[in-house]
Amino acid sequence: MSPFFILYKDGSINRLRPDVNAPLCDDPQAPVRSKDVVIQTETGVSARLFLPKITDPNRKLPLVIYIHGGAFCIGSPRSIVFHSFISTLANFIAVSVDYRLAPEHPFSATYEDSWAAFQWVISHVNGKGSDSWLNDHADFTKIFVGGESAGGNITNDVAVRAGVANLDSSIKIIGIFLVHPYFGTENDLLYKALNPTIADKYSEDPRINPFIDPRLKSMACKKVLFFVAENDPLKKGAMDYYEGLKKSEWKGEVDIMETKGEGHCFHFFNPMSEKAVAIVDKLVGFLKQGY
Repeated sequence: MSPFFILYKDGSINRLRPDVNAPLCDDPQAPVRSKDVVIQTETGVSARLFLPKITDPNRKLPLVIYIHGGAFCIGSPRSIVFHSFISTLANFIAVSVDYRLAPEHPFSATYEDSWAAFQWVISHVNGKGSDSWLNDHADFTKIFVGGESAGGNITNDVAVRAGVANLDSSIKIIGIFLVHPYFGTENDLLYKALNPTIADKYSEDPRINPFIDPRLKSMACKKVLFFVAENDPLKKGAMDYYEGLKKSEWKGEVDIMETKGEGHCFHFFNPMSEKAVAIVDKLVGFLKQGY
């Protein structure tokens, strides 16, 4: 996966780029404040929270739960690319999940940690959770979950789990957004490397092939927004899921935005380009359905 990392047959990894972390901001006058919180001490699962400047303390804000990408192997909410991307989503309170990475941890840990983070977030629904920002400012009837690449795949798993979890009636996921999501590729070398004991059965994994998951029809959200890029090798998997979801037993709305002439997660490498700004504008418009 040059220039990002190399996975070796012995299960070790060489991450080729140092992670550049963004500093926290606790200035109440800043456009967006941020802080880090620990969710599970035993696993180290944590999150970075983002809170826009509060002008009306009685007004609850739509809640965005964000799950970063990085091929399940790299990245964190502290990474400057993810921190900056979430900071552009003004007027929403956001929780960016920090899950354990493969291959030092099992592939399944990325999903279990993200589900644990989701459960921690919604534990604040009655205003009695451990975090004051979520207690005081989050509207749990207006939740969005999303991510890019591997994070888009994990997002889908969270939404599917939530659909069969008997959530409190005051918790509502309006939609999920999947930016250049990973849903496997032909002869999927990444999946095989991270799952050596079941390497040849990736098409039988409902996380990678959601159509074999009987829970899909109950997926919690009512809207799914896909983003794909014309030159992205993951485009086919995303398109297959987009087309299949429209025909599935799940009863919801599906939308898609394709960016021509660009590759996987291009918007992180040139965030001020016209095409990258168009992605943010489309996403913000989707999230504004929470207002």
